[in-house]
Amino acid sequence: MTSGRADANRRRIEQVALSELLRDPDASMDQIARAAGVVRRTVYAHFPSRDALIAALVDHAVDSVARAHASGREGVDDPAEALARATLAVWEIADGYRLLVAMAQRSVTMEGILERLAPVREACADVLQRGLDEGVFHSPLPAAALAYVHEQVLFGLMEAVNAGALAADRAGRSAAATMLIAAGMPAGRATELVGSLPPAATVGPGGLPAA
Repeated sequence: MTSGRADANRRRIEQVALSELLRDPDASMDQIARAAGVVRRTVYAHFPSRDALIAALVDHAVDSVARAHASGREGVDDPAEALARATLAVWEIADGYRLLVAMAQRSVTMEGILERLAPVREACADVLQRGLDEGVFHSPLPAAALAYVHEQVLFGLMEAVNAGALAADRAGRSAAATMLIAAGMPAGRATELVGSLPPAATVGPGGLPAA
């Protein structure tokens, strides 16, 4: 098999696997192979196990989240607006991966997911530090610790949507306002700021390279 064809097969398997796993979290490698139109051994040639396939999908998801976070805060000087825009942009990506993250916690493990998200967490800490330095945010926590809190709040909101406790169409702006409030901004100002922002643009086709 040529390198070009192998790469195309891998991309197609990843794209189909994401769709199949979001539709059926228990989808087997055989099911994914059939849906991708390849034989089972082709899937295993690229991914030695189901866990390895899920890990690859999580890597793509994290890459998309990182690009969205960077895009959201790009060119924005005000730390509060940068944090809100970055959160809205991240949610546009993360919302499509809610079920994948829940599934990955059983295979990739939460520790592995958090390790992959370290660059995003560090970028968030930088924004939070600027806000604390400028008096926009007020928190007893240092910026690095506050970034962990924000990360866990986002995971919690994803689970809330999965459980039906929060409407998906309200979750993005709710997440952005919650981030600002957690950083110490008054709730009224946080809600007003988030309400004034336009919808975030989606960054990339679900984080997976086109076939």
